[in-house]
Amino acid sequence: MSARGQLAAGLALVALVALGALLSLVWTPHDPLALDVAGKLAPPDAVHWLGTDQLGRDVLSLVMRGALASVAVSLAAVTLGLAVGVPLGVLAAGRQGLAGHAVMRVSDFLFAFPAVIIAILLRETFGPGITNAAVAIGLFNVPVFARVAYGAALGVWGSGYVLAARVAGRGEAWIAGAHVLPNIANTLIVQATIQLSLGVLAEASLSYVGLGVQPPQPSWGRMLFEAQTFMALAPGLAIAPGLAIALTVLGLNLTGEGLRHALDPRREERR
Repeated sequence: MSARGQLAAGLALVALVALGALLSLVWTPHDPLALDVAGKLAPPDAVHWLGTDQLGRDVLSLVMRGALASVAVSLAAVTLGLAVGVPLGVLAAGRQGLAGHAVMRVSDFLFAFPAVIIAILLRETFGPGITNAAVAIGLFNVPVFARVAYGAALGVWGSGYVLAARVAGRGEAWIAGAHVLPNIANTLIVQATIQLSLGVLAEASLSYVGLGVQPPQPSWGRMLFEAQTFMALAPGLAIAPGLAIALTVLGLNLTGEGLRHALDPRREERR
């Protein structure tokens, strides 16, 4: 598949998930929290297109509302990572002294703690919940974006126009905003799409082990956890959220790969 095809396919899948998440705010085929024990584990039919779960809830409605949790947590986590990690990485690249090295060593230290460990610490301190899941994944994203921004910004800080700006008396913050960030934006955009896909997986994992979205609010990870008991009776309970996670991650990865090729400055040179 060409780079353009990858980007188009990825954007289509991402748009489908985003549309389902936004639509669930105002409409779902059924109330995702409504219980109908008498109609539990019903197979797909004209009323319940994907059947019902062990509590009689409509599976399609749960998947749509679960998309909202995944999208919200992933976006919040990436936003936190960008807002904290990028300035740290850019400024560390501009200061090659003790301060710059200290920032990167702290980032390396934070990078050693996976999101699930951070989520456990937050749960013991503040309790479980969607906010703590987003913060845990976001804190894991901070050193990722700091390292990426640091590596991309090193060459820019040594360029002639940055040296000219310094001679003109411009401060580091002004130079970073006017010259460094625009030149590394392509790299950060591609990395953001990668972290979004990892955020979807991380949110599902945290919810699966009880550290993310809490009942009765729907979550793809929580749906997978509840479906494991009924795999023999109703395998669709696991297939629906599992397929939703797979398509979302695939769409984000295709988008990232397509953007990487489309935004690669060396691409024009090879033509």
